[in-house]
Amino acid sequence: MFGDLFEEDGDGFSSSTPGAGVKGRESEPPPPRGKIKLCGIKNQGGTCYLNSLIQTLLFTPEFREELFRLGPDELGCLADKDKPEAKVRVIPLELQRLFSHLLLVDEQTASTTDLTDSFGWTNNEEMGQQDVQELNRILFSALESSLVGTSGSSLIHRLYHGTLVNQITCKECGNISERQEDFLDLTVSVRGVSGLEEALWNMFVEEEMFEGNNLYRCSRCDQLVRAAKSAKLRKLPPFLTISLLRFNFDFAKCERYKETGSYVFPLTFNLRPFCEQNNWPDSEYSYELFSVIIHKGGCYGGHYHVYIKDIDQIGHWEAPGEEVKVKAKTQRQEDKVGERKKERENPVDTENPLSVLTDILAQEESKCVLVDQLGQKLMNKTGTPWSKKYKKQYGTISKFLQNHPEVFMLISNGTRVALKATSEPSPTEPISSASASKSSENTEPETSGDSEGPDGCPWFDLNDSTVTAITQKDIEKQFQGKESAYMLFYRKTTMKRPPEAIGNPAYKVPPHLVEMVQEENARLQQRRADFDASSNSIEVRLHLAPHYHYQNGALHPISPDKDSIITVTFDRRKTVGDLRLAIYQMQDLWEGDMALTLAKNVPAGLHLYDTLTDDQISLYSAGVSNGSNLFVWNGREVSGVAVKTGVEWEPVLLTVLRPSVEELGCGHGSGVEDTDGSGLVRSMKGFAGGATLGTVLEALGPQEAFLCQEQSRPGANGGGASGWRVFPPQDMQRTLRELSLKDGDALLLLQPEELDSSIFSLSGDMVTVTTPSDCRWLQVEFCPQSGMKEEEEEEEEQGKKRSKVSASGNMLLAEVKEKALEELRLQDELSGVECCLRQMDRTGKLLPPVQEHLSVRDAGIRLMTSLYLCPGPVPTATQLFLYFSVGLAPLVGQELEIIVEESLTVKECLKEMLQVAKFDGDSWHLRRVDWCEEIGEPLMDENASLKEAKVIYGDTLVLVEGRLPPKGYLKLSVKMYMDEMNSSIVPELNHTAESMSIEGLTTEGSGSEMRFIGYVEISEEASLDDLKIQMMTLPALQDVCVPSSAFLRVWLLEGKKLSRILRGNQQTLRKLKLGNGAELCVQRLMKEEDLGLKDLLLRVQMGVPGEKVYYPSEEFLWDAGRDGTPRGLYAALAPRYGLTPDNLLLAKHLPEKHTWMPISNWIQQVSKKKKKRKAESLQAAPFYLKDGDIIGVKNLLIDNNKEFTTLEDEIGQQSLREEAANHNTRGRPATGECSQDTGSKKSGPTKNRKPEVALSINVGVFR
Repeated sequence: MFGDLFEEDGDGFSSSTPGAGVKGRESEPPPPRGKIKLCGIKNQGGTCYLNSLIQTLLFTPEFREELFRLGPDELGCLADKDKPEAKVRVIPLELQRLFSHLLLVDEQTASTTDLTDSFGWTNNEEMGQQDVQELNRILFSALESSLVGTSGSSLIHRLYHGTLVNQITCKECGNISERQEDFLDLTVSVRGVSGLEEALWNMFVEEEMFEGNNLYRCSRCDQLVRAAKSAKLRKLPPFLTISLLRFNFDFAKCERYKETGSYVFPLTFNLRPFCEQNNWPDSEYSYELFSVIIHKGGCYGGHYHVYIKDIDQIGHWEAPGEEVKVKAKTQRQEDKVGERKKERENPVDTENPLSVLTDILAQEESKCVLVDQLGQKLMNKTGTPWSKKYKKQYGTISKFLQNHPEVFMLISNGTRVALKATSEPSPTEPISSASASKSSENTEPETSGDSEGPDGCPWFDLNDSTVTAITQKDIEKQFQGKESAYMLFYRKTTMKRPPEAIGNPAYKVPPHLVEMVQEENARLQQRRADFDASSNSIEVRLHLAPHYHYQNGALHPISPDKDSIITVTFDRRKTVGDLRLAIYQMQDLWEGDMALTLAKNVPAGLHLYDTLTDDQISLYSAGVSNGSNLFVWNGREVSGVAVKTGVEWEPVLLTVLRPSVEELGCGHGSGVEDTDGSGLVRSMKGFAGGATLGTVLEALGPQEAFLCQEQSRPGANGGGASGWRVFPPQDMQRTLRELSLKDGDALLLLQPEELDSSIFSLSGDMVTVTTPSDCRWLQVEFCPQSGMKEEEEEEEEQGKKRSKVSASGNMLLAEVKEKALEELRLQDELSGVECCLRQMDRTGKLLPPVQEHLSVRDAGIRLMTSLYLCPGPVPTATQLFLYFSVGLAPLVGQELEIIVEESLTVKECLKEMLQVAKFDGDSWHLRRVDWCEEIGEPLMDENASLKEAKVIYGDTLVLVEGRLPPKGYLKLSVKMYMDEMNSSIVPELNHTAESMSIEGLTTEGSGSEMRFIGYVEISEEASLDDLKIQMMTLPALQDVCVPSSAFLRVWLLEGKKLSRILRGNQQTLRKLKLGNGAELCVQRLMKEEDLGLKDLLLRVQMGVPGEKVYYPSEEFLWDAGRDGTPRGLYAALAPRYGLTPDNLLLAKHLPEKHTWMPISNWIQQVSKKKKKRKAESLQAAPFYLKDGDIIGVKNLLIDNNKEFTTLEDEIGQQSLREEAANHNTRGRPATGECSQDTGSKKSGPTKNRKPEVALSINVGVFR
């Protein structure tokens, strides 16, 4: 319904973007009609329903001609519509104008803006979605009101109104009571019937009986009697409109829905069985289908389009795309057979690529091929690709084409190739709209066996602006689905069209409307002609050779004035010869030959490419576009210098660097004056891309000089050095293009004696250049700390002291510090005080002191960055600077600092840290801090050195209270699962408050909890059975009756929640992936248990039928290794309840969201051709089933409620929504919208829809 939403109306001008390559392109006029010769209607935003109905009325010739019969004497004139005394019937007048436009104006689309304005739509009614059945009634009513008092007042009644009679027959006395009704359209049911004829049979043949408790009071018998009610058609209209009741209301779900089932309707049918009179001739009952309005979408929105039968055959039918493809495929096969036969008769010399390529282009219908596709066509012809057969001898295929300009012609900027000898226009030649119109007129429409009805009339699909041809088979596709028939229009078969109306769209159109259409077509034709002229006008810049000279590998103007360039405007459809003649006429003094060569400005200057040699081709085919540069010369030389043309000779502008005089310290060698203090002098030199590197070296300096290419820039590795690679001797024979050198690349030219300079060093084939530049500095800022003896004001003043210190990548950091002390004048103030240099991160935290025995480059410090001079010792090469904090919750930025020898043991480092932190005692150990600033693993080996423990410079450690278990031992925290059996016998330990709800194991409100009972220290090589036995020795379990370790179940806790059961009694704790400090929960069982590695312990609970509660949950052991799919779980649970899997419904509970995730037992059917899809495991996405999960079970035999949500879940969901709403309110200003929980379909919000507005058409009073 919202097709062409942004298409402009107004005068019908297209809003398409002007194409490139044309000068001053005007607004493009609307294109002429295509080969189909029918006009579409623009969608104003939501008027597809109106467009479909208007097209149906237009292709109802009798309605159209009756409307055209009404002249201005009866309807008035639109020019007088604003005069209060004039009675202008605007709606029929606008409808006449729209019909004449659709029939005769040479445009692809028409606008309904004037028509909808006549409806009185002023509040954007055209943007809303409406029902086409309702519009049909309202529009006809508006027309009837508009035509009152005219000869067409009965138009709608004569063509569309019929009569039906409702009869009730008394079964006692035979009295018949009847009521007659007029109808504009018949509304038939879709639900529960197979098609139109069955629906009409139910309406007009089947009788409704009044009997039993539903008796009828007969007026003759004056009592309640048995009776039969029926309906019949009494008068049949010439045009029968049938509305299908596709939209219904579901009272169970309280929502509307669309009937998408199959509903068959015939192309022709006989209404005799449904009529009251059955003695008329058969032709009076016979109707044929001529229009089908189709609705695509749902009951709240969608899109309309219409299938229409062209009764007057004013359109040109063409085969749809699929049929064209079949015909084209057959034609291609025949062409291939012909080509093979021709090749056998005239074999091509495959050893000669010129012969092969010429033959390929000669066989092309367009005589032109894309260069990219030429290689594929050659391989198809010879069976061997170009790269294997010809490349070694002739080079690339593009180069081969360029080397044979006498045979091949590159056009469209070198993307296409054609034969030079051909004079036929290129397929890309611009075609004017007038010529396009003529070509479309001369094209004969294709026909197909099923494209026409029995009377030879074709069918078309009119979809807003788009008109396409269809076949009768396409109508059958609209019997069912979301895109299906919605309104049917039939006409009597006795209504025949006169011969003069066939193929004549101007038939019965009033002369004044024909004259208006002719004027409009003349304006359109003039606009298209003007547009063709303006769109094909291009500006070409002519560069005259006498004003240019050849320098630096390219052409440059001799003087900066603009006399060397002449800008001309020319029609790109004219030939190269026309342009050459025009230039001769402009340049009276030109003597000799004149060559026109396409040129392009490149960084090095102006370069010449293809010379236009064929005077017969158009400028467009020659590749000349708007803004092109043409060089006018004799084709050989410029200012006495021979100039080479083509892509291979395109110049490359290189940056050439040489040592400066200052860096060499003398005036000899190649050194020149340094201009920027970098030690190197830069100059720009241009060379042809096809020139060899040896030629470049010869032009720049002596042959013994080194020519180097830049590999790394200064500052990239923390110093001021750059790396250059010396070109090997074999590269001297390669061209610049082969070496991939491009504009702006830098080359360094060094003579052998210049390598003795301190700034150049040669190592192998690499030259390192250390350039002294103003950018080689480090900023050092004095950063005093608390504890100094200066006054507070002096500290603030000194804190602002900073200075730039000149530095290089090779300078030691100790030298940088000395320079900084001198420039900051702090030698006296800081005498006797140790100072160090430190960096600072983005958060303002001081990083570890830099090691002053390293250079700037080795320390990884970039030049032009800041260092901070801080009080404190400087670590030596064997010392480590470490951060450390105390406690399990370290604060970032508040760590303590310490410098220790890397040979210290972990235990000795721990003691020194305790002294700095002023703590004592032996029950401490050290832990690392990982990359995300969280406490990690402890340093287990206290006797290992810091270096052996892999503690590095700048690491952060944490002092944690508590002894470490022996090496290879784990210290595990143990909790006890408390239930009714254990809560009375296990005492609560007063020193801990660790207890919580058992979420994930039991339902909420069960009262189960966990209670801390102690620690266990055990070797990581011990088995799970050993762990259980050691747990039994804990004081809290000594009074609990546990016959053996098999009566204990051990859970691993993650995030203070039960995560998984440890299984495999002989598995070691290391294989079970238990780490030091892990938390466990032990549960006492009433029977022995030995879970397999693939067993899952689930808690299942059966729903109470008809209620939102469940029976108490039970443990269920499921072997997921046998079949871990939903089907396997259904099969395992079914015997437990004595049911079949089909009678069960399962869902997993998600306690965090208070929702349930249904587990479907449905298996998708896969065709034999497709690879069978592997069944999804419930332990993978999206269920991630694990130990302790709750599975809800529904017995479908006695429980019809398939919802698993309980009252507690609904309360929890409400709490989550309130929390989300509060969070949104705190996070941003209130907007009146609350965040909704989408976890449950029942509780989620419905889509907000705009209120439905009744459709109306305003009509004046003409009585």
